[in-house]
Amino acid sequence: MKGALHGTEAPSTWVQRWSHLVPKRGAVLDVACGHGRHARWFYERNHPLALVDRSQAAIEFIATSLPALPDRTVEAVVADIEEGPWPFPDRQFDAVVVTNYLWRPLLPTLLASVAPGGVLIYETFTQGNETVGKPSRPDFLLWPGELLEVCQGMRVVAFEEGFHESPPRFIQRIAAVREAASTAGLPAPPRYLLP
Repeated sequence: MKGALHGTEAPSTWVQRWSHLVPKRGAVLDVACGHGRHARWFYERNHPLALVDRSQAAIEFIATSLPALPDRTVEAVVADIEEGPWPFPDRQFDAVVVTNYLWRPLLPTLLASVAPGGVLIYETFTQGNETVGKPSRPDFLLWPGELLEVCQGMRVVAFEEGFHESPPRFIQRIAAVREAASTAGLPAPPRYLLP
């Protein structure tokens, strides 16, 4: 939709596709949340939210656009997660959602923020994107297979890497579960339903 605020468009199809892996009523952390397209998606599915973005305007937009409901909490934090401290130290979430954002020094913190039984749903740009648009700086583009390397030790439920035509972009995405101690190492793995 032309003229819409960035981050108010429809949720990523990848996030929608794998959101069923988030435990019922599980707390969701939306990193670099923008104007809340994924926050709204999870809020409408009765998940408590923790949101972080460096834009005060984006956080204020989310705070005023989500209806106040007694059974759902929204913790919205303005923070520069690249230069400042991590706003959720020693906390874990049932889902950590990241789209269109990459800051490599933060990757270990994001993984540590996934609770046992929780899921990381990540989608961002990869090398090759510099040939079709922005971002084009290598610092903001994943290397081939990088999310697979980052998620070693987690159960990868889905991974894709490639080119999408509309809009033109090179992306990499993963859905990976941190298995709970009660299910890790069992002879038959838990059944993560494929949509």
